[in-house]
Formats: sequence, C-alpha cells, structure tokens
Amino acid sequence: MKYLSIAVSLLLLCACSMPLLALAQQESAPDRPPARAMEGLPPGAAHAPGLPPFLHGIELSEAQQDKIFAATYAQAPLLRDQEKIAFKAHEQLRALAASSAYDDAQASALANTAAQAMAKISLQHARLEQQLLAVLTPIQRQQAQQQRDSRPGPRRPQ
Repeated sequence: MKYLSIAVSLLLLCACSMPLLALAQQESAPDRPPARAMEGLPPGAAHAPGLPPFLHGIELSEAQQDKIFAATYAQAPLLRDQEKIAFKAHEQLRALAASSAYDDAQASALANTAAQAMAKISLQHARLEQQLLAVLTPIQRQQAQQQRDSRPGPRRPQ
C-alpha cells in the first residue's frame, strides 16, 4: 500500500512540475533565442498554456491551436475530479494505516479507489493525446514523433 501511495504521489508531482521543468530548460540556454511554444503566437506570447510537450516547436495554424486548446481544457474537470478522488483515498488510507483500528478490507477498498482514479487519469491522457494527434497533419505528426524520440529520459524497449 505504501508503494502505491508513493508511486501515485510521484506521478502527481511529475505532472505538476512539467511546466516548471520546461521553463527551467528555456532559461538555462541563454546562447540561443527563447523557444516559442507555438509559432504564430503574437510576439510577446512566449508560452501557450496547456500545450503538451510533444507539440512544442511545431508550427500550428490558428484553427489547430483552437482545437488543441478546446480538447486540452475540456478534460480539466474530469482530471481534477479524479485527482481529488485519488488524493482523498490516499489520505484516508494513510490515516487508516496509522490508526489502531486498521481494517485490511477497508484499506484494500481505499487502495482500489485510488488505483481506479489513477487509471482513469491515464486513460484520459491517452485519449487526449489521440485527439491532439488527429488535429495534426501527417508532417506535423512526424515532427511530434521526432520530438518524442529526441527527448531525454527512459526509453521503452523497441
């Protein structure tokens, strides 16, 4: 149970820290011009809120930007609800584990609730990615794949 709680906490921490990481990477490279999240943004708009990292640097039309914005923000209420459910289940699980009235069945139910919420979050992320890829042209999809392939981090086995 403790490992599940740690894993979920790390996932939430990673999701929340992605914008900060992107900002830090932009500021750590002063020898090149600042990266713009979306080409076609007005000159002063350095970042497009809600733009997934795999779309950074891809030139999008205004219609594509609008569709991406709508899809990204349409999922926010569902994600927020599921994050609240997972957080509350983890809080209750930690409280139960620390109490003298520990009940394994109740702990199992709380862990399952948290896991189901995290599964719904993962599924929603996959659906959103598919929706966003459908907005792109074949060339833009190829650019997005190249972005993914060039990102540092753990690689999946081929």
